Amino acid sequence: MPKQSNKLTQRSTKEKDQLMGRLKRIEGQVRGVQNMVDNDRYCIDILTQISAINAAMNKVGLQLLEKHTRHCVTSAVKGGDGEEAIQELMDVFKRFTKA
Repeated sequence: MPKQSNKLTQRSTKEKDQLMGRLKRIEGQVRGVQNMVDNDRYCIDILTQISAINAAMNKVGLQLLEKHTRHCVTSAVKGGDGEEAIQELMDVFKRFTKA
């Protein structure tokens, strides 16, 4: 797992609520898959739910990538730290797009 940064990003209450709502729905979907496995549900049904979870996580990730690019990277470029911010962004894109 990649090293975590000590940097912080300010988010509006609306943005936090939206992200947390999505993450809680995903958490519920994961619990549902656990129940499906426990109840010996058909493999394809479980895989379909896992696919939905992956799509939901990708949507959250893309929302965070957009926020990071529009605010954090833009601020870094304006502040003269663009090369480091762009490299960090490219590294996260590589991790985000791994299968």
